[in-house]
Amino acid sequence: MHKKLLCAYIFFALSFSAAFLSGCAVSAGIPSNSDAADSSDPASKSPSDNDQSGGKRATLKEPLIPEASGTVTYGTDNISIDASNTSEGYVMVKYEGDSDKVKLQLQAPDGETYTYNLAVGSYEAFPLSAGNGDYHLDVLEHAYDDMYATAYSEDIKVTLNDEFRPFLYPNQYVWFTPEYKAVSYAAKLSDKSSDDLDYISRVYHYVIKNIEYDQDLAQNVQSGYLPDIDNTMNTKKGICFDYASLMAAMLRSQGVPTKLVVGYSGTAYHAWISVYLKESGWIDKIIEFDGENWSLMDPTLAANNSASSVKKYIGEGNNYTVKYSY
Repeated sequence: MHKKLLCAYIFFALSFSAAFLSGCAVSAGIPSNSDAADSSDPASKSPSDNDQSGGKRATLKEPLIPEASGTVTYGTDNISIDASNTSEGYVMVKYEGDSDKVKLQLQAPDGETYTYNLAVGSYEAFPLSAGNGDYHLDVLEHAYDDMYATAYSEDIKVTLNDEFRPFLYPNQYVWFTPEYKAVSYAAKLSDKSSDDLDYISRVYHYVIKNIEYDQDLAQNVQSGYLPDIDNTMNTKKGICFDYASLMAAMLRSQGVPTKLVVGYSGTAYHAWISVYLKESGWIDKIIEFDGENWSLMDPTLAANNSASSVKKYIGEGNNYTVKYSY
């Protein structure tokens, strides 16, 4: 494995900023549904309450949770990379040094580079979303201004148990545990569902009917902002990142592979989701099914917001282009 320990201070600027956070969306194009779940009982109603098929979805008792197993590790006294469970679609990284700001850069086999902020003192999970192949990891410590130095590098080879694993576990952007309120709500919705499609509809309509776009947060969000899905449920407010993270967490916790996708809606940086259905494969950007047609599934765009008041953050909400999948 190739390692660089405090290598010759290779400096560079990193620009993964709050651009897509403040450029988040709201708006139009999804048919409303009068039977959507409300906040008083998120499992009470659904677009398919009249479904007479008689089927019942099997509700998962416990979601998948990442762990640092300690069987395959790399690092230094201050940096720990746990690659014990790469076959499950994630790597764990922990930083315990003195730098005021630290980043992880993960270069995927498809050539895309993912940049994350690292917290201090505990393991965090990061998805291996490009699937099988060779990944390169750099841990970067803040040097001065916007410049960072490479503190440690590692190469890992990944062979997944199956292609969906990266999109079933929690990660830094879609974090949850069995104790989360969102996870228990998800189980209630699943108990009412006849199948995965019915469940996805229930989750979708719960989120778009109960979460309001937070214009104050959109105006003032800082670089490094991370969603807190239970806070989103409690405050009933969020930006596009929060909408996508909440819905992704609820679906993943019940075994539905879900990508949190970051890219562009027109010229605005934005976040939405994509899900996998056995009958249809990956449904990229078109998820809501009315019995005949698929239409755009963007939980922020479909929420009960004033489109005119948020267009300054997201433009017209069209011309979707994928940049990253988490």
